[in-house]
Amino acid sequence: MEQEAEYPPRHGISYNLFILVLTILSLLVMVVLLLPLDDATIKLLQVYDTLICVIFLIDFFFNLFTSPKKSDYFIKERGWLDLLGSLPSLGIFKYTALLRLARLSRLARIARLLRGENKRALVSDIVKNRSQYAGFITLLLALIVLTTTSVLVLQFESHSPDANIKTGWDALWYALVTITTVGYGDRYPVTVGGRITGIFIMFTGIGIIGALASILASLLVGPSLAPEGEESPVEAPASSLEKELTEIKNELADVRQLIEKISTDHEKN
Repeated sequence: MEQEAEYPPRHGISYNLFILVLTILSLLVMVVLLLPLDDATIKLLQVYDTLICVIFLIDFFFNLFTSPKKSDYFIKERGWLDLLGSLPSLGIFKYTALLRLARLSRLARIARLLRGENKRALVSDIVKNRSQYAGFITLLLALIVLTTTSVLVLQFESHSPDANIKTGWDALWYALVTITTVGYGDRYPVTVGGRITGIFIMFTGIGIIGALASILASLLVGPSLAPEGEESPVEAPASSLEKELTEIKNELADVRQLIEKISTDHEKN
């Protein structure tokens, strides 16, 4: 029985996980675009959707050009659905948004790829490379927070006449400045919903920046690994102290035996 082709066979587990999360995020953006929103929020969502489309197009062409048989990838592995789901609307062709449903095929295939043996391999890979996955998850979380909060802030602030966050760029700039804990103060929310969203950005920003600083420090310092067969600098003092204590214990035992021998000879005399 011919084994089913692995999709995509050219990528690692972490990349597949990234594409999986990005696909879910793109489908959520598609659903939100169907809601009755103001023009500024819709334009911001369309910018995010276009950026995701660019990433998916790069992924499609990379898979196509690196595939041993391009026809197998395009037809058997349903690469044509990847292409349809990656076409950007650019805010002009409204009906191309329906093509986003083709991304469900990508979602199903990658989800299937990460099940079974690959699921255990994913868990093993995460445990083995915790620091790399910590950086990956932190950056992915920052991307999700920036996308979500900039849309929420803009949606809340667009209904207030006193707001100074009026465009998608203003909302993204405010979210970016706040999550990095810089806080210029040139853009700030004036509505209750916008301020609650701002508080959420502040708390998540502290955690994200702290995690990135910790990861960067661990990469710069690196693990203290000693050559094979040689004691590490941390273990060396403990091992040396143990040897000295053993020698002192042996010397005390010799002194005790000597004292007992002298005492026995004295009693005999």
